[in-house]
Amino acid sequence: MKIKILHITQSSFGVRKYLFMLFSNMNRLDFQQILICSQEHDIDIYSGIIDEAKQMEMNREISLNDISAVRKIRRLIKSYNPDIIYCHSSKGGALGRLASLGIKNTKIIYNPHGWAFNMDCSKLKRKLYVFIERFLSKFTERIIVISEAEKKSSLHRKICKEEKLTVIYNGIDINKIQQTSAIDRISLGIPQDAFVIGTVGRISKQKSPDIFIKAAQLIKKQIPEAYFIIVGDGELRIEIEKLATEYQIFDSLTITGWIEDVNPYIRLFDVALLLSRWEGFGLVLAEYMAIGKPIVATEIDAIPELITNNENGLLVPVEDPVEVCNAVLKIKSNFQLKDHFIQEGLRIVKEKFDIKRVAIEHEKLFQQLIN
Repeated sequence: MKIKILHITQSSFGVRKYLFMLFSNMNRLDFQQILICSQEHDIDIYSGIIDEAKQMEMNREISLNDISAVRKIRRLIKSYNPDIIYCHSSKGGALGRLASLGIKNTKIIYNPHGWAFNMDCSKLKRKLYVFIERFLSKFTERIIVISEAEKKSSLHRKICKEEKLTVIYNGIDINKIQQTSAIDRISLGIPQDAFVIGTVGRISKQKSPDIFIKAAQLIKKQIPEAYFIIVGDGELRIEIEKLATEYQIFDSLTITGWIEDVNPYIRLFDVALLLSRWEGFGLVLAEYMAIGKPIVATEIDAIPELITNNENGLLVPVEDPVEVCNAVLKIKSNFQLKDHFIQEGLRIVKEKFDIKRVAIEHEKLFQQLIN
């Protein structure tokens, strides 16, 4: 008898990527996978890897629409009668768990994919997020967190008792990533002899695109052939383009916009950056390692769980463009160190961050809850 799992999510992009890899690697003989997702998702990508997908209106911001969404989700839960309800991200977690209240014979799992209260937000919002998480945890059998830092954060905020928490590190499809080829430099207007420094992520305050630009200006003074790539898009794009113009590096910068497969772009990088101000995990770091790129990242939250300073990359303080510049120069000037970072990164990503391991750990947890 298959274990029926109903996944509920509002978030797209990162969570969608996570779910796609999880679904692709779980045993379909033992598990039936059903997805309820927001209008932001492209449900066609799940064709052939799950049993059914339903799309409905779910919005990121709190609104009166949430009442209607909860009612619709509850009707679907009763219709599907799943063994396990697996809620993803803060909004999906709130809507899914509220919709599940009082429904018997169903286990509730929740994965915030990074706590909302750890974001840069007002004290009032932070208190609200903490209150919501504490309240809804009472109706949750298990909460999956994606790093030890996320676990410590939840215990510090007294979200739930420790026995409710399970750490399952994120993972990537290493084989698929390593089979990708680099996109052509000429198509992006990048000179063939350029030394490329790149970053992947939403152009938002969290990912510090402003620090990337400030560091780029410093790097350009030391490495005239330096070229910079931001793989992504977001609400701060216009502001960042203006900043690049102000710092006179706009002609040495490419912003790609939203890209479904970022790996051909990562292959262009000579140094890969992740300069987050806060970070629940930083899955792109595993992609950097799988492709064999030396890494500079901020020493914040879960990032040191992936990157050990001077072992498989360099860690720098948050919001410090001078140290970012120094780290890039250190990698460029020391081929032996760069090669060491690459080899250690490949070893670590295969050992710790393979999506197959993520799928197996989920399967064991599902079976444990049912049995």
